[in-house]
Amino acid sequence: MVETIQQNQTARSPTLQTVLMVENFINENSGEFKKTELFHNLPKKVMWQTFQIIMEYLESINKIAYDVEGYVVYIWSPEFYAKIKHRSAIKL
Repeated sequence: MVETIQQNQTARSPTLQTVLMVENFINENSGEFKKTELFHNLPKKVMWQTFQIIMEYLESINKIAYDVEGYVVYIWSPEFYAKIKHRSAIKL
């Protein structure tokens, strides 16, 4: 991800509000859109380079993944996290 951010130096840095807007939209529409379709259907307009950085970030922290057909899927599960966070074998 660091390499990509360095390549996108001319891109605007996303605000937390923008990152959360994209994340929530993906969560609500998981598996319905491919990356470009997702970009065009966001509730607010975002620059493509900024969107790319957000998508790379969400993928790097394991909140999203792409299926074999290229659809964006939200994979973060707060319920699963709540179940495992107190296990001794898990270090957070």
